[in-house]
Amino acid sequence: MDDIIKITVIDREDVPHELDAPTDMAMNLMEVCRSYELPVEGICGGMALCASCHCYVMSDHELHEASDDEENMLDQAFFVEDNSRLGCQIQMKNELDGLVVKLAPVD
Repeated sequence: MDDIIKITVIDREDVPHELDAPTDMAMNLMEVCRSYELPVEGICGGMALCASCHCYVMSDHELHEASDDEENMLDQAFFVEDNSRLGCQIQMKNELDGLVVKLAPVD
């Protein structure tokens, strides 16, 4: 199917989860993780206001630049690395097939 991609989410215990992510439902990474009951809170509902979906992009996928709101939120988050992103800001699209992310530790 062209509207499903495979992504891998490594949880906070270093266990990888291979997930099917739809690209035709306007879902973001946070929503996909929540649909699989992975421990991603998404407290702000995907508005880049809380960093509870902070993750590290482990694969070499080209992502869009972080918005000012995302950058500002990451500036306030704990355990930020060069590959840090907010899962709510990563929209599922065909180009992200094979994406690998690791959930950031919680404070």
